[in-house]
Amino acid sequence: MSEMITVARPYAKAAFEFAVEQDALESWHEMLIFAAQVADNDDMKGFLSGSQSADKMADVFIQVCGEQVSGKAHNLIRIMAENGRLTTLSAVAELFTGMVADYRREITVDVVSGAKLNEEQKMQLNAALDRRLKRKIKLNCSVDASLVGGLVIKADDIIIDGTLRSKLNRLSDALQS
Repeated sequence: MSEMITVARPYAKAAFEFAVEQDALESWHEMLIFAAQVADNDDMKGFLSGSQSADKMADVFIQVCGEQVSGKAHNLIRIMAENGRLTTLSAVAELFTGMVADYRREITVDVVSGAKLNEEQKMQLNAALDRRLKRKIKLNCSVDASLVGGLVIKADDIIIDGTLRSKLNRLSDALQS
């Protein structure tokens, strides 16, 4: 997967820079997500791994995408087809999404709790994380009934384990040392 990301990074960066320059981040984001879904289709994967010329691949891909992908995105698809990289569109879309989030100073935070959080709890958690991370927070909440109490919060490479089990383990370790 790291090789795929390495190959996809220059395409994602070029698309991102162009989208920022044209003030079209949202439309480019939508186009890349759609193109990635098309590229991930089993029939399209088979076609892309075939022995067609780059022009034919690009033409068919653009035709399948229809009006969902237009304008300068056609140029990106043609360049990727010429370089045999259309199969990396998922990685391009993923990297582009990350670049957009960084640009907008947004972060998605995964929160796992033992019980469903109510709106007030979500708002308090959102405000606390906003202060700590200095970014706009998008909460992705889920419930894991095996957690007796507390939360597990994951944001990029930060993990905050505030579960009751974790606190008991720390207390046990402190008592044993």
